[in-house]
Amino acid sequence: MSRQKNQNYKGHGLPKGREREQRASIRFKTTLMNTLMDVLHHRPGWVEVKDEGEWDFYWCDVSWLRENFDHTYMDEHVRISHFRNHYELTRKNYMVKNLKRFRKQLEREAGKLEAAKCDFFPKTFEMPCEYHLFVEEFRKNPGITWIMKPVARSQGKGIFLFRRLKDIMDWKKDTRSSDDQKDDIPVENYVAQHYIENPYLIGGRKFDLRVYVLVMSYMPLRAWLYRDGFARFSNTRFTLNSIDDQYVHLTNVAVQKTSPDYHPKGCKWMLQRFRQYLASKHGPKAVETLFSDMDNIFIRSLQSVQKAIISDKHCFELYGYDILIDQDLKPWLLEVNASPSLTASSQEDYELKTCLLEDTLHIVDMEARLTGREKRVGGFDLMWNDGPVSREDGAHDLSGLGNFVTNTHLGCVNDRKKQLRQLFRSLQGQKKTPN
Repeated sequence: MSRQKNQNYKGHGLPKGREREQRASIRFKTTLMNTLMDVLHHRPGWVEVKDEGEWDFYWCDVSWLRENFDHTYMDEHVRISHFRNHYELTRKNYMVKNLKRFRKQLEREAGKLEAAKCDFFPKTFEMPCEYHLFVEEFRKNPGITWIMKPVARSQGKGIFLFRRLKDIMDWKKDTRSSDDQKDDIPVENYVAQHYIENPYLIGGRKFDLRVYVLVMSYMPLRAWLYRDGFARFSNTRFTLNSIDDQYVHLTNVAVQKTSPDYHPKGCKWMLQRFRQYLASKHGPKAVETLFSDMDNIFIRSLQSVQKAIISDKHCFELYGYDILIDQDLKPWLLEVNASPSLTASSQEDYELKTCLLEDTLHIVDMEARLTGREKRVGGFDLMWNDGPVSREDGAHDLSGLGNFVTNTHLGCVNDRKKQLRQLFRSLQGQKKTPN
C-alpha cells in the first residue's frame, strides 16, 4: 500500500496493476470544513482518512502542496486538487507576465489580429520592480484611476484605488521595512492596474462574475466549463467620486458582508438570471458575442501557462475566474483563483457549490466509470480537448470557417440530474477504456 521512496517520501495508493479497476472504496482526505466536506461524505463508497493515513484522493490547500508535493509518492490512480505550480496562473503578477508573453508570441507567429484576442486584461505593472515604467505610464494619462492589489492575497485584502503618485509614495513608505529588518523581510509585491472606470451597472451597482473552469490536464490541454456561476454585486451604488469606499468598488463577498446593510440574496445573481437579463436589454446576439468573448478569455489564459505549468497526471484544478463586464459589453479578466470559496453564503449558493463539486468528482472519476469520450458530465461541458470542442459530433474545425460552435453553455439551462441519469445508464455494462 504505502511505500517509502526514501526516508523523506510518503506513498499513497494501491498496489500496481489495479489503477483503473473500479474500487470498493475511495479513501479521501481534506482540510476544508465546508460544502466540500458534505459532498465527500455523501459520495457512495468514499471514506475519510484522518491524520497520516494513506489516501487515494486529497483536496488539499496550497500550503500543503508547497511543503509536501515533492516528497509524496503517488500511485497511478491517486488524484490531488492542485497542479504543482498553479501560481503561474493564479498569482496576479505571474498571470499578467504569462499573458503578456503569450500575446507577444501570438503576434510573432500569427499576426496582430490574433494577438489582439489577448487584450482582455487591464494595463498592469508589477510593483515595486516596474515602478519606473508605471510612473512613465501614469504621467502619460493624468487623472485616471488606478487600483493596487497584492499579488498573493485574496478576499479583497490590501486593495486600494488611487489617482495621485503621492498615494503610491505613502504606500512605499508603509511597506518598506526598517533598516534593521529590510534584509530579512521582503517588500510585498503588488500589481498596479488601470481601474475599469466604466463598469456595466445593474441597478446602479457594480458587479463581477465568478465562473468555474476545471482543468484535468495541461499537456494536452483538457478543460471543462461549468454552466452555473454567479454575479457578485457591490452593496452601494457606483460612483467615481469616492474611490476610498470599498463597498462601492470591491465586489468580494468577504468585503461586502461587512457592510451594515448586507443581504446575501441581494448581492448574488445566478448566471442564468444574469444572461436572461442581458438578453432582455441587448438581445440574444449581443449576449452570444459577450459569452463567446468570455470563452476566449478562458482558453487564451490557459494556453498562456500551458508550457509553464507542470502537467502531472495526478493533478486537476478547479479554477474560479473573476470577470468584469464594461458598458460596451467587453469582458475583462480580473484574476484567477486556485482556491475559489466553497463556503456557501445562502441556500442557493450551497446548492450551486454542492452540484459543482459533485460534477467535479464525476469528471475526476476515481470510480473509473467514464470512457474518456464524454463531452458533457452533469453541469460541465468539455470546451477544449487538445483543440476546440464542437457542440456537434465530429472533428475539430480549426479553419475558423463553417458553422463551428464551441461546446460551451455558460449561463444556460443546467439539467444536470437528467443528463447524469442518462450518462450513467448508458455507461452501465459498457467496456471501460482508460482516459
